[in-house]
Amino acid sequence: MNLSPLFTSETDAWGTPPDLFARLDAEFHFTLDPCASPENAKCAAYYTVEDDGLAYPWTGVVFCNPPYGRNIGRWVEKAWTESQSGATVVCLLPVRCDTAWWHDYVMRSSEVRLIRGRLHFDGTARRGHNATFPSAVVVFRPGCCQPLFSSICR
Repeated sequence: MNLSPLFTSETDAWGTPPDLFARLDAEFHFTLDPCASPENAKCAAYYTVEDDGLAYPWTGVVFCNPPYGRNIGRWVEKAWTESQSGATVVCLLPVRCDTAWWHDYVMRSSEVRLIRGRLHFDGTARRGHNATFPSAVVVFRPGCCQPLFSSICR
């Protein structure tokens, strides 16, 4: 079996598993998706790559599954910053506890839900394969800066 596509960075976009999004949306009732395309937007209000979601304010309750490439730290910083301005931001992130962005921002979130097992991401060339990395749902709530850690089944 050729596993090489699982270890390449042909894309940094990992489509949110629909069942996971549905569970989170039932809890949070999202109003904005700042990392979307017209084909995969999870909310009526969304920003595309062309819009550059980093350039606009995030308000309400935000679902953020950012590109997992080199700029992921900018997205996580934006999530934390917008939470300090009143938004609730829920991010689907790879667990990268060895990175500066994890320590600088995730460790200042209000909640980290480690996902048991590996996610099967939606709508990518990786179809039929689970992710090669662990994932977490990170919740940034206004004014909170000490995370509660828990785990959820996928």
